[in-house]
Amino acid sequence: MERQICQHKEDCGGCLYQGTPYLDQVKIKEAEVLRLFQEKEIEIGRYHGIVQSPVEFGYRNKMEYTFGDEVKDGEMTLGMHKRGRFMSVFTTDHCQLVDPDFNLIQRAVLDFCVKMGYRQYHRKSHGGFLRNLILRKGELTGQLLVNLVTTTAIALDEKAFVSELLELPLRNTIVGILHTMNDNIADAVNCEEMKLLYGRDYYEESLMGLGFEVSAFSFFQTNILAIERLYEEALSFVEDFSGKTVFDLYSGTGTIAQTAAQKAARAVGVEIVEEAVEAAQRNAALNGLDNCTFIAGDVLKVLDTIEEKPDVIILDPPRSGIHPKAFQKIMNYGVKEILYVSCNPKTMVENLVNAKAFGYQVKDLKAYDNFPYTRHIETVALLSME
Repeated sequence: MERQICQHKEDCGGCLYQGTPYLDQVKIKEAEVLRLFQEKEIEIGRYHGIVQSPVEFGYRNKMEYTFGDEVKDGEMTLGMHKRGRFMSVFTTDHCQLVDPDFNLIQRAVLDFCVKMGYRQYHRKSHGGFLRNLILRKGELTGQLLVNLVTTTAIALDEKAFVSELLELPLRNTIVGILHTMNDNIADAVNCEEMKLLYGRDYYEESLMGLGFEVSAFSFFQTNILAIERLYEEALSFVEDFSGKTVFDLYSGTGTIAQTAAQKAARAVGVEIVEEAVEAAQRNAALNGLDNCTFIAGDVLKVLDTIEEKPDVIILDPPRSGIHPKAFQKIMNYGVKEILYVSCNPKTMVENLVNAKAFGYQVKDLKAYDNFPYTRHIETVALLSME
């Protein structure tokens, strides 16, 4: 699909490859993955290449915008921090990586807040009202969740805010409008209190034939069409799940665990974010899966409390990879197959160097470009102990 170079290119650091043909981006990312493996001398049994994203634009189903100004004491803005200038925020209402409805809502919220005379929160003086706008979308359901984050400095005209949003000519449907209050001085989105202004506090999504309720602050995969294919192909690397116990470590909202549970005897997910675990438990019940258990806690500590032993381990760690002590515990199980899903091939390779010392080999490897125009690459490796 041909599009002009994004007008935010000079200010936004989100898209590294603006102006680079998409197929060239994919080749660059593939070369980077192979370079990392070669650099660490990790042999690959079967390399399955790199897969393009099913969609090149409009794939992001979540955006977290910040209120601010582009120049000191200038007009209020709503968008992203300017590259290399953290205190400067510019309005990104022409972003090509999100659904056009996101851009429309973003602009409408900014215009509404300016009209109402609301002012943005100041990160140094800690005064002001407006902090963030978080938008989320169910790709396969067309459901939108709008969450305005403010301090409690003044009162939000809730009725006018809801009315403004519901009158927008959107392609998708707003199913929930939330107001999150956050007076914490830390420059992060914290929820000290949440008020439901309209609808419900979650949107629905469909993935791998399962249904998921995704709440305001739950983690969920960003490019649904791409991750669905990744999960399907990743799980197919394991020849047989029947009768087996699967550990899904760093399980998030339990999407992989629940998919594996359809094939395995039992699945156990471990995740440090309590809200994600609550969502995983709720969604497993929603999907009628009674062979799933989700435990909240640090993998390093939780593994010491689980008496049963896994037959297959699935790893889907954060970008920073797996802590060496936790990785050693995982290796000590000595399972025949470990499925490693990574959003950062660099830290993945570092972990695989250690796996090699425990006798594991990379049986299968496949790369995925799930985030066109950005630097990010997803990789899946099946580790096997012969």
